[in-house]
Amino acid sequence: MRTTITFRTTSREEIVDITAQVRDVVSAHGKGHELCALYALGATAAIMIQENWDPNIQTDVLNCLRNIAPEGQWLHDRIDGNGDAHIKAGIIGPSEVVPIESERLLLSTWQNIFFCEFDGPRTSRKVIVTLI
Repeated sequence: MRTTITFRTTSREEIVDITAQVRDVVSAHGKGHELCALYALGATAAIMIQENWDPNIQTDVLNCLRNIAPEGQWLHDRIDGNGDAHIKAGIIGPSEVVPIESERLLLSTWQNIFFCEFDGPRTSRKVIVTLI
């Protein structure tokens, strides 16, 4: 089973919690499936599983990536000014796989699924959800 979650982003860089949308898909269609594969469409976006309790973690992740790949110093910036976004997306990666049991995502108490926007804001971002 495959479906697409679509949403908008509001900042150049942000981390968006998509756990509820993914849980809804798994709850509705997860019977008989054991894995939930998530894939971010777009070369400047990523998917990350991270702590959900302390919002400072998301800020820390963005600050760390800004230190690793600062804006405005990459060859690709000559084309469209988003070289850092491509590098950040490559570091985090476009996909995650989460086990499913009894139509439930097997995330720990402190884990959520996040979409990482590095070149926003965008009116439409998409994550492919495939149940295996």
